[in-house]
Amino acid sequence: MGQVLRVLSTGSEIWPPQAKFLPENMPDLSEKVAIITGGNAGIGFVACKYLLLKGATVYLACRSQKKADEAIAKLRQLTGSDKVYFVQCDLANLPAVKKCAEDFLSKESHLHMLFNSAGVMVCPVDQVTKQGYDMQFGTNVIGHAYLTMLLTPTLIATAKDCPEGNVRVVTTSSNLHLGAPTGGFDYGTLKDSDYRTRKLTPMIAYSQSKWGNVLLANEIARRYGQYGVVSTSLNPGLIRTELFRYAEGIGAWAAVLDPLGAVTMLYAGTSPEVASQNGGYFVPWARRSSARSDTRDDAAGKRLWEYIEREVKSMSL
Repeated sequence: MGQVLRVLSTGSEIWPPQAKFLPENMPDLSEKVAIITGGNAGIGFVACKYLLLKGATVYLACRSQKKADEAIAKLRQLTGSDKVYFVQCDLANLPAVKKCAEDFLSKESHLHMLFNSAGVMVCPVDQVTKQGYDMQFGTNVIGHAYLTMLLTPTLIATAKDCPEGNVRVVTTSSNLHLGAPTGGFDYGTLKDSDYRTRKLTPMIAYSQSKWGNVLLANEIARRYGQYGVVSTSLNPGLIRTELFRYAEGIGAWAAVLDPLGAVTMLYAGTSPEVASQNGGYFVPWARRSSARSDTRDDAAGKRLWEYIEREVKSMSL
């Protein structure tokens, strides 16, 4: 009940005021390159559409080539742009994440926008990733962190050739991060174990992964802001997407359609206003706000980043 009350207390995020930023307000994105994880569906697909309409080159990073091919065909039809491509990425399998980064870097030498958008929501607690991490934390946080680590040298190199603040890492969180346990999460719940299944419920696992998304975004901001990389996180709003396949009760409230579902994400990734807002947290529709205060704990961010680095190193990826 406490978690529900905390989320409902952010009522202006669930029922936000009229948007002051829309996709047509984005600057020209010709010569810009973007990756969107989960770009084949939901708000990722909508964001791809508007990035293409503004001239960007867009890579859909997703698991299924069939679904990606279908999405790309539709995007080309909707936008008239052929600058949309597929790179296979299974965020629940770290070697596949590495292969995704390698495939992208074999095609492009610059990256201006990395949208860490894909995710899973309130899936059964017994589900784990290929490497045995909790499915929600492993996909939503660890997979995206590793992808970002692999692409960081390219983001930094791109920033050297761009006006300040034009290279962005945008990580999708949720206002449900407010329901994460004190301190965000228990490291003992991140890997498959009896302890994890006793401690977690699907919603707690989701909430702590969304808390981890904000913490991760803030750590990227702390580490790489000095090199011209602007890292932000956001609550996209209550949007009816495939994420709600395990949360029908919540999904019944969600009725936000194109374009509003992608507005906050596009604002964070493209608006000149965000160039000076490294570490910012945004809410519907394209408004600066504040995440839970403990997501700004530098020691916690450093610990998470170094934990993921050690895990990856131990696998000899």
